[in-house]
Amino acid sequence: MEPLFIPTLHTFENNNIFTGSYGALRYKITPSIVMATPKEVNLAESSMKAEFWHGPFCYEKSEIEGERVFPLSPEGRSEMEQWLIAHA
Repeated sequence: MEPLFIPTLHTFENNNIFTGSYGALRYKITPSIVMATPKEVNLAESSMKAEFWHGPFCYEKSEIEGERVFPLSPEGRSEMEQWLIAHA
């Protein structure tokens, strides 16, 4: 199986939502962005919410099995990846 994919932090800094899969695991990552200035993200106060479910259906048609909020940081991204893999 290929490695679990999570986009770069820059993707989330631009307020993009990401959905992906890893085997039967499906997941959605939604950023919560706090701006320091009109053009600069306050990374210390921003976060990413990860939600997961199993099965063939999309987010809207599935029962969410777990969710957790992670800091918008390299450490938070790595922790999220390990958390998702543990639920695969």
